[in-house]
Amino acid sequence: MIKYKLSCKNCELSFDSWFASSKEYEKLKKKNYLNCHNCGSNDVEKTLMAPKLINKFKTESSDKNISKTKEINKKIRDYQNFIKKNFEYVGKNFAYEARSIHYKSKKKDKGIYGIASKEEIRELKEEGIDTGLIPWIEDKNS
Repeated sequence: MIKYKLSCKNCELSFDSWFASSKEYEKLKKKNYLNCHNCGSNDVEKTLMAPKLINKFKTESSDKNISKTKEINKKIRDYQNFIKKNFEYVGKNFAYEARSIHYKSKKKDKGIYGIASKEEIRELKEEGIDTGLIPWIEDKNS
């Protein structure tokens, strides 16, 4: 597919149109199938177009995206630090520990966090055990 900017010589309207190929455009033009949707004239021509190139250099929008990503990552890390300070890490035993806390009358002083599969989380929720997923960024330095 190729997109051309077309211009009507009669009413001077400029518009875009898609074609299967440049040959297809030439074929339709030769048969007078191209017309202006404003005035109906067949006097329609391609105009100068600038190709859309991918810029390898950073743009303003990519800088904004990088800034936003850094901001989000900082919030996630702050949240992780809060969890590490205030909850007990139980590793891959999360589902077992969560059930132990839920079904025993004796509750732990601290909440827990750890690793669980989606299936384990689903099962815990079905049992009425309140769990949640949080995004976690692994430390690259450790």
